[in-house]
Amino acid sequence: MQPIYRYFVQPQLDVRRRTVFGYELLIKQLTPEGWRLPASFASIDTQVMSKLLVATTKILGLKVQYCSVNVSREQLMDTTVENAIIQSQTQLYPAKLVVELTEEKGPQRYVDTDFIPYLRHFIEHGMQISLDDVGTGINDFKSIQELLPLASELKFALQNFRTGIKDPKIQQKLHFWHAISHEYGLRLILEGIEDQEDAELSSSFDIFRRQGYYYGKPQLLRLPGDPVDFDRS
Repeated sequence: MQPIYRYFVQPQLDVRRRTVFGYELLIKQLTPEGWRLPASFASIDTQVMSKLLVATTKILGLKVQYCSVNVSREQLMDTTVENAIIQSQTQLYPAKLVVELTEEKGPQRYVDTDFIPYLRHFIEHGMQISLDDVGTGINDFKSIQELLPLASELKFALQNFRTGIKDPKIQQKLHFWHAISHEYGLRLILEGIEDQEDAELSSSFDIFRRQGYYYGKPQLLRLPGDPVDFDRS
């Protein structure tokens, strides 16, 4: 039996304006225990992912200003995924599809300069580029420096650090990436906001674009024909 995947949508908020400016698409797999994150995003069949992305963005058209989708470095190099992303942007217009380049490692090794032609191609088709999980894993400043001029957005994920935003070391990282976002003129989204304390501390850093369970959990986006019991978590 083929694995079943669906996208869940999580709101991204501008807390100053109290508005939802975008949604992030988070792919999950249906298991006997309910919907769970795949063990490896890079292992998802690109044909399956591409068809799902096109079907999902067709529903989301005209709902938000931005719609973000995670793409691994491995998937970025795949022609099927590339075509699906371009088609999705066409369906979402005038909203922008934001391609979030994740730091997940695949079986192949690439240097970031390999991705520049692909990212430029997306930009030429009206999309924006987000560098996800900055400051985590392989997405340190030195590694992504050459991609920054192509980006429109940075995302800093608090959930990648056990100690959270109260840790002075994490706060130091936040100051650094906040400064980088200003230097390059990029949006900075702070994700992983879990409670009111996280939200209040975020405000002290003047980071107003946010994402996390405190503002809204990912919700299943049902496709036409999906059975009712797809809603189980």
